[in-house]
Amino acid sequence: MPLPRVIVFDLGKVLLDFDYGRMATRMASRSGVSEEALHTLIDQSPLLHDLESGRISSREFFQAIQEKSGYLGDFNRFTNEFGDIFDPIHEMIDLHRKLATAGFPTCIFSNTNDLAISHIRERYPFFNGFTNYVLSYEHGCMKPQARLYEVVEEMTASKGPEILYIDDRLENIEAGTARGWQTILQVHPQTTIERIRAIGCLP
Repeated sequence: MPLPRVIVFDLGKVLLDFDYGRMATRMASRSGVSEEALHTLIDQSPLLHDLESGRISSREFFQAIQEKSGYLGDFNRFTNEFGDIFDPIHEMIDLHRKLATAGFPTCIFSNTNDLAISHIRERYPFFNGFTNYVLSYEHGCMKPQARLYEVVEEMTASKGPEILYIDDRLENIEAGTARGWQTILQVHPQTTIERIRAIGCLP
């Protein structure tokens, strides 16, 4: 395979780990439902899908969570609790730095929402070092829908094997592979780094 022209990174579980359980724990004392019910309500729920697809705003998301859980905090508190669920995956952040230093354009390609992105931009300086950003809520669709992959190709002016794509979800990787992209399914940071070296992007 040729050396890629651009390297595309998923965000959650690739560059940043996350745990909605932390949010549920913090919210539980101000809610009328259990911590477990809060976790179910938020994590991979239809409401979260609507938020990350851009079908509802962050304030509408908050109001729906408040209505269903009896949450007593205000929007600002909710925003802080919703955003503070991340931990850096240092090996992958360092990998991005090395690739960018080596001259590769890089792109964030993520199913995400504006609450998370606002928090990440403020707390994690590495996030501002990418060439392009394709964020689901800004485009009204989510991986693995084909349209979002088309946006990546348009924004990076690349296609097929010119794109190397790293993601932790098989269905997303398969959609990239179907477009001829080079792909890496992230299982562990070290194996991803080894694949990057084997492809020839780093010594």
